[in-house]
Amino acid sequence: MWRRIFEEVGPVVLAVGLALLLRIFVIDSFRIPSSSMFPTLLIGDHLFVDKLAYGPRVPFTDFRFPGHGEPRRGDVVVFSAARHGTGVVPADRRPDLPREDFIKRIVALPGETVEVRNGVVTVNGEVVPSENSGETFEDEYGRTLIRHRESLPGCTHDWLDIPGMRGPERTQFTVEPGRYFMMGDNRDNSNDSRIWGTVRFEEFKGPAWRFYFSWDFNGGWLELLNPLTWIGAEWRWDRFGDRIACEAE
Repeated sequence: MWRRIFEEVGPVVLAVGLALLLRIFVIDSFRIPSSSMFPTLLIGDHLFVDKLAYGPRVPFTDFRFPGHGEPRRGDVVVFSAARHGTGVVPADRRPDLPREDFIKRIVALPGETVEVRNGVVTVNGEVVPSENSGETFEDEYGRTLIRHRESLPGCTHDWLDIPGMRGPERTQFTVEPGRYFMMGDNRDNSNDSRIWGTVRFEEFKGPAWRFYFSWDFNGGWLELLNPLTWIGAEWRWDRFGDRIACEAE
């Protein structure tokens, strides 16, 4: 009897176990729930996270296996932070609070000085070059945003400016060892390191790698049971399989 049970259940248990191991140590998935990374990432984008890049972390510990790379300025990274009511704090500074995954771009590395004032980013005393592309972008509220091109060393990417709105600022400071200064590409509409501080390397899950699915939907599971949701949603076929990387790469 036990042999028969094992023959029937064993393959399922093995498959589930392998899937869990892959998710913990190799690749994870992430869904974009907000507009803080417009125009790079859109609401309803689903992407893979490369957990091998910086080295997979053993659950419930700070131990990481060696990765095949180091975090670079310009990387778009999924990481953990702690929720404190409606606010956010670095996860290691409030280990008693529940954690939530976020996704932002690395703007400054450990030991670098950074300042954000009037929409201008300065790293190590050098103003990060940025120019108005002349293009516009519309967010989920129907607001027209201006697209800019920014050239971080080794990474050229787009970011957005909301005319007439002043985003968060940060006076000049030095990023602590082992920590990173993160910002959203939707600069005037992003809750990031300018507000609640830097992110410890141990909280990094990995860089965003490729889109595996994308559609204009940000509802709940109950809405997915309605066939009209699937029929009426906008499917972004052109994003399927695209790599998430800086143009300089």
